[in-house]
Amino acid sequence: MNNLIRLLQDIKDNPVMYLEKPSITYLHSFLIGYLSTRTEMGLDREGSGIEGFQEWIQKREKTNVSQSWAGILIFSCGSEKNAFHSFFELFERFLKHDESSKKDENGRSLNYSGNDLRISVRPLYELLGSIKKRPGMYLGNNSITKLDMLLRGYSLAQREVGLPLTYQEREFEGFQSWIEEKYGIKSGQSWSKIILFYSLDESEALEKFFELFEEYLNRNKSSEVD
Repeated sequence: MNNLIRLLQDIKDNPVMYLEKPSITYLHSFLIGYLSTRTEMGLDREGSGIEGFQEWIQKREKTNVSQSWAGILIFSCGSEKNAFHSFFELFERFLKHDESSKKDENGRSLNYSGNDLRISVRPLYELLGSIKKRPGMYLGNNSITKLDMLLRGYSLAQREVGLPLTYQEREFEGFQSWIEEKYGIKSGQSWSKIILFYSLDESEALEKFFELFEEYLNRNKSSEVD
């Protein structure tokens, strides 16, 4: 959980570095990618630290709607930015409230003491394939920006433990420059922003991403054959 607390402090201090802007929706998707990847690697046996936050927010706001904690905060705070800044104060309150439930009858913190960590993670293209099939399960709704944020969290979790880039991840790094070349853009915008700019909305942009990414992979394969 210390990793999560340090990361959240860094994001609070410098949201642009991680999320491009202060946005609770961006933060939510980023954390999904980050925390789920750490879980796959076996690094959060004590829990990520955010379990129960959804229920705590619902209870605090006196609602049972099937919205994520990010959606609930947007509704109660009135905007993405206000919800983003409110999250950090609320999460700190949640941690203090939740602390007592993680202690045993002697007042000692319950910790996992095993050493059977599983430092591996789902291959990038397998993850993208799963998201393509069931975007709602991973992203909440069809959104290329949420996909981008989730992948940023996925990548950060791996960098923290020093995992070397796989062939797929190195290949994906070239997608940014390929998109810039395809659209003739050198503005420094991310691949997701470029695709979104040339789409009607987030949903169409997500669909277009998978089409473009398949084109990118096939182009690379054709080059290898040549």
